[in-house]
Amino acid sequence: MARVQIQALAQYDFSVEIVVRTTDLNYGGHLGNDRLLTLVHEARVAFLESKGWTELDCAGASLIMGDVAGIYKGEAFAGDRLVFKVAAGEPTRCGFRLFYSVTRKTDAAKIALVETGMTCFNYKDRKIASLPEAVEKICTFA
Repeated sequence: MARVQIQALAQYDFSVEIVVRTTDLNYGGHLGNDRLLTLVHEARVAFLESKGWTELDCAGASLIMGDVAGIYKGEAFAGDRLVFKVAAGEPTRCGFRLFYSVTRKTDAAKIALVETGMTCFNYKDRKIASLPEAVEKICTFA
């Protein structure tokens, strides 16, 4: 079976630290894959907030996550302070991608690389919406 391939970016525009909680652990005693996605969501909300936006009002459009891909590089444990670096890129007519690099702060160990495809959406009309120009401008690479 072919594995998903994700490469780290040379540069990320935003960074936020999030501490792994005991409730983020799975039966293996490390960060669970479902909880990693929850922490990625927290990082996305913080990234958008740094631009003055939310998932419901991202420069005039709402956002829904159309896809997600992740590569695990190492384990994280309760109490670990993780650094989520985030960058936006690959704008399209109705969306863009967010790229995340997750490392442990204390030793810079690589924990994961994640990408999410964000689609602009109009909840009132229940339809895909156009990518706002302001969002396209923050997409630092094509």
